Amino acid sequence: MPQFFLNKRLIVLLISIIILVALIGFSLRERSQPSWPEQFVKDTSGWVQSLVSKPTQYVVDLFGNLQDLQNTYQENKQLKTRVDKLASLEAQVQKLEKDNKQLRDVLGEKKTLSDFKPLPATAIGRNPDQWNDIIVIDKGKINGIEQNMAVMTATGLVGKIKSVNQFSSTVQLLSALDPKNRISAYIQGEANAYGLVEGYDAEKKQLLVKRIPYDAKVKKGQTVITSGLGGVFPAGLLIGTVESVKTDQYGLNQTAYIKPGANFYDIEDVLVIKRNATQPAASDMGAQKGENL
Repeated sequence: MPQFFLNKRLIVLLISIIILVALIGFSLRERSQPSWPEQFVKDTSGWVQSLVSKPTQYVVDLFGNLQDLQNTYQENKQLKTRVDKLASLEAQVQKLEKDNKQLRDVLGEKKTLSDFKPLPATAIGRNPDQWNDIIVIDKGKINGIEQNMAVMTATGLVGKIKSVNQFSSTVQLLSALDPKNRISAYIQGEANAYGLVEGYDAEKKQLLVKRIPYDAKVKKGQTVITSGLGGVFPAGLLIGTVESVKTDQYGLNQTAYIKPGANFYDIEDVLVIKRNATQPAASDMGAQKGENL
């Protein structure tokens, strides 16, 4: 009798092992549809996740919208302040232009160093290997473009015309490492401060204005414009603002680091500037061949 029960237990154990192996094989095989227990667990967990995530996401979105609304309010407030200032500046500029015109009419002066004629153009080519050196625009000789004309965007000066074809032109950027690429600059302040834009710090992404007299009072935030005295560019074209100033090793001159007004990396629409004032000969300015100020 004990032997019978022992054999019965052995048979049950073997049958259980067979069933277990069959279940494992069944669960491991590829199936197009999950079993109903798996489906039940997935549906239940998905429903619970949806029940929890939707209110949570709603609260997160609500706080995000409130933050965006607050930021929009602050930006709108700042923009209104700027608009009020722009309206005031526009009125002042109109008055100054009117007074300037009247004075010039009285004196019989028809042209100044700041007079120029803008010609709109579009950048159509840029070599990745010379990204900081040159761009190609869609205006050429047929449009009246000439070599050494200034080129700028709406936010500041970017360079000059280097070469001209019939229907296109090449622009040399201020960020190009060319020792002959110099521009006579004027730093606006309590006293006149002149220098030359010579070089570009690629790491800081700033222009270098060198040969500033050692005793000139140059401060951060001052505006830098073209002086018009180089004989090529008209006066008053925005170059950028002063970021820092340092004295050279001999203490005779200063060098100002200028944050450009224009974005040299992203240039699309530009203005080619034709100077109205008479342009002196390069030899009269003491410049070498191929050099301009």
